Amino acid sequence: MARTNYSFEKRQKELAKKKKKEEKRQRKLEKKQDPQPVPSENLGFEE
Repeated sequence: MARTNYSFEKRQKELAKKKKKEEKRQRKLEKKQDPQPVPSENLGFEE
């Protein structure tokens, strides 16, 4: 019977975490460089 390779699973989990963190960092950087205009109070609803 094959044994579970926990170190492989741990490594994959760490890589996924690292990738997610890097994507988040990139999004924050883009947001900082391109500030979006603040939406108005009515948010596009016409009265």
